[in-house]
Amino acid sequence: MSQTESTMNARAALFPEWQGLRLEQILALCREHMEDPTYPIVKKWRAAGGKVLGHFQVYFPEEIAHACGMLPVKIRGGQADGVEASQHFGSYLCSILKTSLDLALCKHVELDLFVTHPICDGARNLAGIWGRNFPYKAQVLHLPQNPNSPSAYGFLRAEYARLAGDIEAAGGVPLDDTKLRASLELYNRSRRMMRELYRIRRETPWKLGADESMVLVGMAGILPREEFNGLLEAVLPMIESRRAREQDKMRVVFEGGFCEVPPYDLLQAVSRSCFVVDDDVFIGLRWILEDVATEGDALANLAAAYMDKSSYSPVQHDNDKPREKMLLRRVRAANAEAVILAAAKMCEPGLDEQVAYAKALDQEGIPYFISEFEENQNTFDDISIQMETFLENIMFN
Repeated sequence: MSQTESTMNARAALFPEWQGLRLEQILALCREHMEDPTYPIVKKWRAAGGKVLGHFQVYFPEEIAHACGMLPVKIRGGQADGVEASQHFGSYLCSILKTSLDLALCKHVELDLFVTHPICDGARNLAGIWGRNFPYKAQVLHLPQNPNSPSAYGFLRAEYARLAGDIEAAGGVPLDDTKLRASLELYNRSRRMMRELYRIRRETPWKLGADESMVLVGMAGILPREEFNGLLEAVLPMIESRRAREQDKMRVVFEGGFCEVPPYDLLQAVSRSCFVVDDDVFIGLRWILEDVATEGDALANLAAAYMDKSSYSPVQHDNDKPREKMLLRRVRAANAEAVILAAAKMCEPGLDEQVAYAKALDQEGIPYFISEFEENQNTFDDISIQMETFLENIMFN
């Protein structure tokens, strides 16, 4: 048995401190970890001899890394001044590109393999910049640009097989169908619980705010999936039984957190004025909407699920999932009355999509509020006032 495999099978819990705490304490602890740029959980994994694969936004097939014994970590940027990364980027790029590289250059997060995707020009070039600055491999995972083509399934399966080879070369255990099926089952259970979390938000939004939901789901990007599942299994009943006063607030959908995620305090400020009953925050961790089949060719099943059982975002172009219609479907499924169309500053895909989304909402007569955010943003008084004015206008009109 390899060192990676033995570490995977017999490791100590990396995040045991939540056990025995009340819900509010657990949520506060999750927020601390999500806002900690030093990735202490990842450091614990490495200290125990584990290997780490870092993947950039939006979607990544974590089951493959998990089955190979590596810890898949969502590289999501964070609170950083960007000084170390400033010499590698121009000033016209989004914050998450700069802060993600900055945190790695400052050794706050150390990896054995880095994977990015061609979701935009900046992300596509990130692998080259990353690879010149670190001794481990940095590569691009090419998800199908034309998922409607019959050949897309075979193409994506081949990409996943290539990825598995790179993971093995970086210190992961060899991939086989038995391990991958076990990982698929584990992640299927995880996604079912995340869907349950969002069901609670849609049906009883006073029990869980968008800010609280974000830190819970975000833990899936840094915890071993076994531990994350244990956390959600304990927390979901606490949320269901939470004593919270039912309030009469407007129901809104937040759209625009598919890549760079909005700051916790921004979502908290929005949640004071209304119920955010659905969103696309950390959508990559919730991308697959149904269980992935575990019988037959596991890699092919995972590839098919990406295309046939998945959500949507501005960086996937699928004729079967027109993004404007998918947004309208999200709004109606959540029984929402308005939409917040947000985008990270300098995010070309997000800002472009705002135009199409706004046109579709205008045609349906659904009110919307357009805003920008940045992960290092630290003042939210303006957004609070603007949101309250927006909601009051809807109510009185």
